[in-house]
Amino acid sequence: MTRVPPGGWPQPQSLYVHVPFCRHRCGYCNFSVIAGRDELQDQYLDAIERELAGITRDGARPDELPLQTIFLGGGTPTRLSAARLQRLHRAIAETFPIADDAEITAEANPEDITPECLDALQAIGVNRISLGVQSFNADKLRCLERSHDESIALDAIETAHQRVGNVSIDLIFGAPNETLATWQNDLSIAAASSISHVSTYALTFEKGTSFWSRRSRGDLSEADETLELQMYEAAQQQFSTASWQQYEISSFARESFRCQHNLAYWAGRGWHAVGPGAARFVDGRREVNHRSTTTYLKRMLASGNATDETETITLEQYTRELAAFGVRQLDGINLSTIHDRTSIDLEALLVETLTKLQSMELVTHQNHHLRLTRRGILFADTVASALLSEPN
Repeated sequence: MTRVPPGGWPQPQSLYVHVPFCRHRCGYCNFSVIAGRDELQDQYLDAIERELAGITRDGARPDELPLQTIFLGGGTPTRLSAARLQRLHRAIAETFPIADDAEITAEANPEDITPECLDALQAIGVNRISLGVQSFNADKLRCLERSHDESIALDAIETAHQRVGNVSIDLIFGAPNETLATWQNDLSIAAASSISHVSTYALTFEKGTSFWSRRSRGDLSEADETLELQMYEAAQQQFSTASWQQYEISSFARESFRCQHNLAYWAGRGWHAVGPGAARFVDGRREVNHRSTTTYLKRMLASGNATDETETITLEQYTRELAAFGVRQLDGINLSTIHDRTSIDLEALLVETLTKLQSMELVTHQNHHLRLTRRGILFADTVASALLSEPN
């Protein structure tokens, strides 16, 4: 089977930059971060400059279309000084044209939001700030090892809103000993604030984290599935007002404030990504950099390549992924549009799968449009797995 869509692979117009530096690694965090090593920041920028330069050398044609989204994630991008943020932005702008109306997001901790920090972010064009709030409850924040409190979080939201106007927050539910009432209070405070976007995530215990070890010793316990389901439904109920829309499994936004960067992922448009642990999808090939910051630096500065994993996907894989990730959007996905993009008829290929998913009341499938049911939203991973799986 051909590995290239009829019109060719989509040219990425999104860039993710992973900034791994943190003041402290939270107990639940399994991201590629490094704490207390800010002395490596100049070496990191040397490596990023080299990696970005390599995109041009590799013939990825980044000059044909401008970037529509840039996401500075972490870690904590605001650990970088104003001068270092300027250097990072300069390296990006020297590699890619950037659209005048590009969505440029920076992640930050609430305690980082000062006038000086916002000056530095706005100087590099940041027009969307994503705050790792996680909770407003003092006991829950202590459990999650966060260093802000409700007052700091709300001040950060309001200050960022006044300066930037587009503020997103992350909230975690299902923390050890958390009650439904605690979570509902978090949701109520968030909804009454100046945010325009919120993502809600169930706490997970990932191998290699201190939370994983503490759970194994019996120091921490997970929320049961029934309570997690009630918490998820509470978020849906809180953000079901006319001014909010749930547009993805975990994401709610006010009108016109959907995260364009994430939409590019879910639509399979391809994206560039640089930094330790960064995962990219370009020309039908998935690549992931080494997760360790120090190993990433050594490899990049020695050879100009820190890629740790590479996979070239087939056209059928890509087509299945367009459906599996596209259906995460609550608007659903048009399978005939996927057919036009790939020349693969998913409705014929997945006829038994789609029939089974409908019989389980997980999806609706009408006039080529595939959409999760209310029940299907709760079992989205099951739906995605079915769409991705090859028949036995």
